Amino acid sequence: MSPWRSEAAPPPLVDPRGLWARRLVALLVGGVAGAVVVGLVLRMPLDALDTNEVDLPIWLLTGALLLLNGRWRPRRRRRLVWQARVAGLHGFAPGLVARRSVAGWAQVVGEIGIVLLLPLMLLAVLPDREWTRVVHVVVAAAAGMSAGRVVYDVARFTGALALTADGIRQERRWHDWSNIDEIRLNRADGHVDGVYLRPRVWRPTGRERVVGGRTVAVPDERLLAAIDHYRTRSEALAVGLPVTSPEPADAHLPR
Repeated sequence: MSPWRSEAAPPPLVDPRGLWARRLVALLVGGVAGAVVVGLVLRMPLDALDTNEVDLPIWLLTGALLLLNGRWRPRRRRRLVWQARVAGLHGFAPGLVARRSVAGWAQVVGEIGIVLLLPLMLLAVLPDREWTRVVHVVVAAAAGMSAGRVVYDVARFTGALALTADGIRQERRWHDWSNIDEIRLNRADGHVDGVYLRPRVWRPTGRERVVGGRTVAVPDERLLAAIDHYRTRSEALAVGLPVTSPEPADAHLPR
């Protein structure tokens, strides 16, 4: 498998059947979330920040943003779970899935919260003019699209991270097995935070080369062991029979 393969081309080990249905369902879910946000923004008065009506949402948003702080590291004890049909970029394939951690869900909530906070701040500086209504509608539409995109991605893909025969996917980022030369634990601020994937062929894609981390419920040591195990035998994930994720030999992880 060539590392130069276009990501637009469906990989040979992926079943594209049902992909459009998944996209439509995710689009429907994202559309509903976007419509709710549009309605909330349209109901926001220009002086919402000067009233007590938004105190609770702002405090909730502040709490979510604090959870997003990189210094807070949730306890992660989950294992990679086998699923026969994992929704990826190009279709469905059997593989191992890692769910979002508490920090991962806090990130989703925080992104939607920011989408609501920014219109509050923008509307607060608008003058009370006739054209303000038009700006209000435009701001509401932009906020709805942004929130809808966040919810769409959550509904569109299976889990936060997945290992399938065609590669590793985290959110929308995808890494081809054939282009992974070396793996190691990534360290940030003195803490282990994700697994670093050193590519065989460096391409100017701008893609983050670290997978896992605090937003994934599987410990990085466990994820490293799984990636190392299937890096040279990824075809074992395409058989369709359940496989188990190997455990790290030198790490004491909570069970």
